[in-house]
Amino acid sequence: MPVRTSPTARQLRVGAELRKLRERAGLSSTEAARLLGIKQAQVSNMETGRLGVSSDRVRMLAGQYDCADKDLIEGIVGMTGERKRGWWEEYRDILPAILLDLAEVEHHSTLLRTAVTVHIPGLFQTTDYAREIFRQDVPELPPSDIEHRISFRVKRQAVLYRNPPTPHQAIIHEAALRMRFGGSTVTRAQLKHLLDMTEREHIAVHVIPFAAGTFPGSGQSIYFSAGTVPQLDTVNLDQSHGPVFLDAEAQLGKYRVLLDRMEASALSPSKSQDFIHDVIQDL
Repeated sequence: MPVRTSPTARQLRVGAELRKLRERAGLSSTEAARLLGIKQAQVSNMETGRLGVSSDRVRMLAGQYDCADKDLIEGIVGMTGERKRGWWEEYRDILPAILLDLAEVEHHSTLLRTAVTVHIPGLFQTTDYAREIFRQDVPELPPSDIEHRISFRVKRQAVLYRNPPTPHQAIIHEAALRMRFGGSTVTRAQLKHLLDMTEREHIAVHVIPFAAGTFPGSGQSIYFSAGTVPQLDTVNLDQSHGPVFLDAEAQLGKYRVLLDRMEASALSPSKSQDFIHDVIQDL
């Protein structure tokens, strides 16, 4: 199998999980290679996502590393095998690779949790609202790039409409509801769309009103993608230079707690619907 030159975030994650299994077994990469009867370079390439691994190889590695967590093993197995081209591949030479990685992680998630303070979550954005967001990028994006990013975002939203759809729990601060990106007309249409989305059974929106005061995690956007088992969850922090993926156990635990505490500071879904309706009336 040829060595990859640019593994995706999902492929990197498989390698990282294999490295964790080896390290928990107390083995160096050289010791693991000797135990497995392969070259040390092969172990390194598997753990950096540069060399693909089959489902059988994952199970064999787990056995040699004395991993008894069957759910975790099958979760990793589900991330391996022959790479299938997702719809995002058509953007491979058009958009930054990290955005394609985000779409791939999103596509395979079993649950999405978002917390935002300034923008409406991307999967809920209308095209006009998204266009205003992209127009604020630094450096300024050419009009053609903006349109590519809008079409990419719209296609990402398909995870909310497929059968079965991916559950989405969103925590939105009042500031995000009142920011008038594109003026009152665009904002009103965006909030009405958000209200329509809250009517779907798999979507829960919690609003944190200004009156709630301070709350944990304020000032940052968090995007949490659940895997088939908790160990395979992923946190995405949206930075000006692009998404940043986190998957260390301590990091995952921290952001689970942050999201739980932020949700505890927010209104219930039904009260949040009423709140969004009131904001629309104020426009």
